[in-house]
Amino acid sequence: MRAITSSRAESLPIGELSKRSGVKIETIRYYERVAMLPPPTRTANGRRVYGATDLRMLAFIRRSRELGFSLEDIRALLRLGGPEKASCREVREIAAHHLEDIRAKLDDLTRMERLLSRTVARCSGKTAPDCPVLDILDIRRPESKRSLEP
Repeated sequence: MRAITSSRAESLPIGELSKRSGVKIETIRYYERVAMLPPPTRTANGRRVYGATDLRMLAFIRRSRELGFSLEDIRALLRLGGPEKASCREVREIAAHHLEDIRAKLDDLTRMERLLSRTVARCSGKTAPDCPVLDILDIRRPESKRSLEP
């Protein structure tokens, strides 16, 4: 299933991998559990050891997460071969879909910002019964439904 193989010539313990990658140890273990990273080689005493390829994969996953890709999308990118072998066309499709999601979220945030901005501007700061901010937050108030309209 995974096109990227692990080269462990460098033999990094998990703490060193964590330090070099900037990814917490618990997160590295989680990525192993959900098959984002291959199972590590273990020393005779059972300690995990990693190599340069593992470090690169982890950096790829981390950067993908920073850009907002879901674990499902990252897993798909890794199945395509990861940073070394993936087809640009297939990667583009995943990235284009992610971009659509980001744009939809931006539209939602813009609507929320406008509503909240208008509502805060109308708020006098006086008593709670006359507070437009509380009106849009309290669904029991009749003003709430009107305030949510664009």
